[in-house]
Amino acid sequence: MAEIIKRKKALSVSPLKASQTIGGALAFLGFRRAMPMLHGSQGCTAFGKVFFVRHFREPIPLQTTAMDQVSTVMGSEDSVVEGLKTICEKQAPSLLGVPTTGLAETQGSDVNMAVKGFRRKYPQFDGIPVVPVSTPDYSGCLETGFAKAVEAIIDTLVPDAETAGSVPGRRQRQLNVLVNASLTPGDLEELKEIIEAFNLRPVLIPDLSDSLDGHLGEDEFSPLTTGGTEVSELLTLGDARATLVIGRSLKRAADRLAERTGVPDHRLDHLMGLDAVDRLIAMLHEISGEPVPERLERQRAQLQDAMLDCHFMLGMGRFAVAADPDLLHAFSELLAGMGAETVAAVAPANAPILREVPTEAVKIGDLEDLERLARENAAEVLICNSHGVESAGRLGVPLLRAGFPQYDTLGGYQRTWIGYRGTRQTLFDLANIMLTLEKGEIHPYRSPYAQKPEFSEVNRDGAGTTPAGGPLQH
Repeated sequence: MAEIIKRKKALSVSPLKASQTIGGALAFLGFRRAMPMLHGSQGCTAFGKVFFVRHFREPIPLQTTAMDQVSTVMGSEDSVVEGLKTICEKQAPSLLGVPTTGLAETQGSDVNMAVKGFRRKYPQFDGIPVVPVSTPDYSGCLETGFAKAVEAIIDTLVPDAETAGSVPGRRQRQLNVLVNASLTPGDLEELKEIIEAFNLRPVLIPDLSDSLDGHLGEDEFSPLTTGGTEVSELLTLGDARATLVIGRSLKRAADRLAERTGVPDHRLDHLMGLDAVDRLIAMLHEISGEPVPERLERQRAQLQDAMLDCHFMLGMGRFAVAADPDLLHAFSELLAGMGAETVAAVAPANAPILREVPTEAVKIGDLEDLERLARENAAEVLICNSHGVESAGRLGVPLLRAGFPQYDTLGGYQRTWIGYRGTRQTLFDLANIMLTLEKGEIHPYRSPYAQKPEFSEVNRDGAGTTPAGGPLQH
């Protein structure tokens, strides 16, 4: 069990985390025709939008209540009410999310009361779901904000089984899937393909693989999300055969869904590594009653071969990992399964799963803490988001970019890390990085006493002379 070393500094140096507000907004972006409206100043929303656009390379629909000096002092509930009215009139979204920022929370704004005021004042918009969620950016991280938003969506939009008359198992092929913030659009596409291979129909909550996967739509521009899970699908979750939960951060959301629907759930911490994917395949086989498809068996055999090939490079490797708790746990277990060691582990916020990370200690901190631990423990490779580029440069070690945000490369949002195929490619990438370090390579030895002399001329009798003109010593 890893020791959790809590933060003691009065400030963050080279911050690691992305805020809860961004995480909450990201969850809402996984629904079709949705619009997150951040309750805070214009700067709060603009700053978050910059990270989204640079990471996904896509236009991101974000709105703001635009709190100013007057509303910050006198009260900001009216900003929420009028902001919701304007969006409903102009865009008629299928879902409106209202995550809060640190400014609104510090001011003491009650966003739930503001939404109730909106309902009383504008009943003509009762058909548009509005989901408020408290996500102050001075606590937690992207992962916790994402999980809070998923929980709020379930509480607000998923009907109670008795009220809705739903029956677990009525839809024999439907599988509810709660996914955490660490899964990329590429991961979600892979997960859906695996589930569909067992003749099941996955309903992802939320589904970023359809909304932020980087595709050109038929319309030139849409002010709302152009893909994602249909909001109407949330009404059917109580009829599903089972629920699959990916990520320990979604524990509260999974508990709420099970309580409201009575649908049995199956929980996995992550989907990286042979053992983790084997558990997923076994669960899907049990839920569906279908045999394991041959192509998945072949992918498993390919991963086993890759593990055999890569263990020469990764075994005894020393890695430093900085990420949100679920992703940090996934990478550390993947490395441990290959005989590598996580010698420095840093997370931006505390979580129960961090105690299960296979390392001596996990530091709750920032990139300055990561840099210090990596240097002290002689880390050879750094795994972090794009904020870790400067740290890797100062340490003189290579960087594998993982997590959010990735703004200095293209395609990071679409990369697949999970499943047999994703794990295989991850191992190849890590092993290739280790090869660049020339770890264990033995270079040719050249003795300083065996240097071949340079001849400037040859005597008539064939005897050589040195460049200085003297006779060659034998």
